[in-house]
Amino acid sequence: MRPRFEELAWRSTPIGELTLRRRVEPTLGVDVYEVKLGEEFLMSSLFTVAEEELARLALAELDEPAIDVVVGGLGLGYTARTVLTDPRVRTVTVVELLEDVIDWQQHGLLPDAALLTGDPRAHLVAGDFFARSASAAGFDVQVPGRRFHAILLDVDHSPRHVLDPAHARFYTEAGLRNLTRHLLPGGVFALWSDDPPDEAFCAVARTVFSRVRSVEVTFPNFYTGSHSANTIYLAH
Repeated sequence: MRPRFEELAWRSTPIGELTLRRRVEPTLGVDVYEVKLGEEFLMSSLFTVAEEELARLALAELDEPAIDVVVGGLGLGYTARTVLTDPRVRTVTVVELLEDVIDWQQHGLLPDAALLTGDPRAHLVAGDFFARSASAAGFDVQVPGRRFHAILLDVDHSPRHVLDPAHARFYTEAGLRNLTRHLLPGGVFALWSDDPPDEAFCAVARTVFSRVRSVEVTFPNFYTGSHSANTIYLAH
């Protein structure tokens, strides 16, 4: 019989203690997988709607028959796996800072991991998304300067609530302008945020992108008995 709580993986990292754990949610009777960094919860398998909508909304903006995608931040893999459900996707390059997070997928510690690791279109890359965005070499170490149809980012809690102070520069005009070097003409940048729509961030993004909008994604929260919301920013 499986225990009601398991710590599946743990490691000290430069930005805090990284933990993957599984527990049984007694109210729903389901296994819940959670990722913590220090005392902060990064992701839970109970709440994945917005992570999946990050992929769906971004790819819906494109009309190309073959699409190459970058996903910044692997997490539990929901965004990347949703990208792969679009038959137009030719490749998805997932850039994850913490190699342990990649190992969780490759060693099958998470449900449905094989849908990602077993898909030849998917490439899991250990690296710093923000450093690669700022570099002319970009996200593909095999093809420096390669450009993509869509770049999706889900790392920080929001443009204002970052996991590492070094990330803050990315959300400035200069940081976003660096990112555009890695997008093909007509390409889309999509960003997940745990905060309500931030008009100040949209104003900064509009200095760089031709079109910017925010979409609130709501989902049921059984803890509160109501609905919660995340924000997806879409920029062309």
